[in-house]
Amino acid sequence: MLSRLKTTWSLRPCVSACRWAHTKEKGKPLMLNPRTNKGMAFSLPERQILGIHGLLPPKVETQDIQAMRFQNNLKNMTDPLQKYIYLMGIQERNERLFYRVLMEDIEELMPIVYTPTVGLACTHYGHIFRRPKGLFISIRDKGHIRSILDNWPETNVAAVVVTDGERILGLGDLGVYGMGIPVGKLCLYTACAGIRPERCLPVAIDVGTNNQTLLQDPLYMGLYQERDRSQAYDDLIDEFMEAVVEKYGQDTLIQFEDFGNHNAFRFLRKYREKYCTFNDDIQGTAAVALAGLLAAQRALGKPITEHRVLFLGAGEGRLQETDSNQEAFLHDSPGTVESFLDAVNTIKPTAIIGVSGAGRLFTHDVIKSMGTLNERPIIFALSNPTNKAECTAEDAYTLTDGRCLFASGSPFGPVTLNGRIYTPGQGNNAYIFPGVALAVILSGVRHISDKVFLEAAKTLAEQLTDKELEEGRLYPPLSNIREVSIQMAVKVVEFVYANGMAFRYPEPTDKDSFVRATVWDTHYDSFEPDTYDWPGVSFSPKTDQK
Repeated sequence: MLSRLKTTWSLRPCVSACRWAHTKEKGKPLMLNPRTNKGMAFSLPERQILGIHGLLPPKVETQDIQAMRFQNNLKNMTDPLQKYIYLMGIQERNERLFYRVLMEDIEELMPIVYTPTVGLACTHYGHIFRRPKGLFISIRDKGHIRSILDNWPETNVAAVVVTDGERILGLGDLGVYGMGIPVGKLCLYTACAGIRPERCLPVAIDVGTNNQTLLQDPLYMGLYQERDRSQAYDDLIDEFMEAVVEKYGQDTLIQFEDFGNHNAFRFLRKYREKYCTFNDDIQGTAAVALAGLLAAQRALGKPITEHRVLFLGAGEGRLQETDSNQEAFLHDSPGTVESFLDAVNTIKPTAIIGVSGAGRLFTHDVIKSMGTLNERPIIFALSNPTNKAECTAEDAYTLTDGRCLFASGSPFGPVTLNGRIYTPGQGNNAYIFPGVALAVILSGVRHISDKVFLEAAKTLAEQLTDKELEEGRLYPPLSNIREVSIQMAVKVVEFVYANGMAFRYPEPTDKDSFVRATVWDTHYDSFEPDTYDWPGVSFSPKTDQK
């Protein structure tokens, strides 16, 4: 890690010489603001000018040394929840250092700030609470949402991620504890796509919870009431959407996250033509699954149109014939089917995709049957977190003699079988939503078509190399996700301008340069004032006073 750290950063120019920032804050408040705090990296002139000299130890540190300290501390921790608490603590104190550490080791730390550990953090949210993040709006605030938005300190918000906490990953109703999800998602907006953190707003809408354990927990931090499912709930969401665009503009991106399916689908239908919005659980998951199938198509040399795909669940449990959200995808009954194994043996799919959120439903018999029916079965266990996945990578590879093409929603480590190492693909929505969000924000898209997600899926699949495909991967390594997201943003920007979906003009001629020029990085700003001499004018206090 340290050798890579030195190699990565040794060629960086002096930040104080190339980027200057003005701040009206001085003294201790400057150090308490995570956006401006640099810790011991404040230079001596900055310390003296800003009134913080003496408030820090005398050493002036580089960000490299600061990052090394935090990375060493993380290495000494074994408990994922403790790592999460520690990382979030860095974010609360020093935002740029937090993203530096996260981006330096994104493959190792994404499972901490995102799935699966973020799910564990949400279940313990009231017990590990340190400092509030994001905006909390309750059903009791109906009629006053705009004034709540006015309390948010940032005025140039471009992206909002909102949840009502009803279906947090595969964990169910966590009420206001679901705030960890918008916070985690927006961390990836910045880490993966370089969207400026001050332009991101996480929101939790609290209308109660039906989780009786939380309602009886004295440390629960939301409303102690069961979920309001009356018209007041719909009116609250309507008011929220109207207040966001009134405050921040019509092209403000609003991402819905972890709403119950019954609300997720209808809100998507209701708002998609009125606002700049998408639902990651629906469209993001579909796009990342499609990208995996397109990659499998390359591996098998068989067109995706010739595959027979069997889904288990619809994001939360069984798919019933009466589910109106899925009517367009229903097929005639294949006959008597009492179990998923019966369905596999009857329908004979080439691919099975698990989105049930119900744990190990791809049983050994199911996996063996897929291996018998197909030379190279496609097995996607996409439910989150890890303990909700339909099967493990080890079971999938072992029970198919290493022949399967496997992907999961949460990470699984490499599997060694018969002397060969298989690297399972992670069908992580983080491959999709940051790049799409960046493109949408930059191009001024007002309504996000499903075609945007189709373009994103194709772009993701194209970025997988032949070597990575041979290793068993169906997605690029997470260590490359910043470049993957930027390239996706470039392709989507090209697509929306070509198809008349963009509203920001003039249209940039070089889309790649346009996107890359906006990407936020983790260099510290210099707070030393911009000083200069006037040409031809000299001033000597001693001489002029005589």
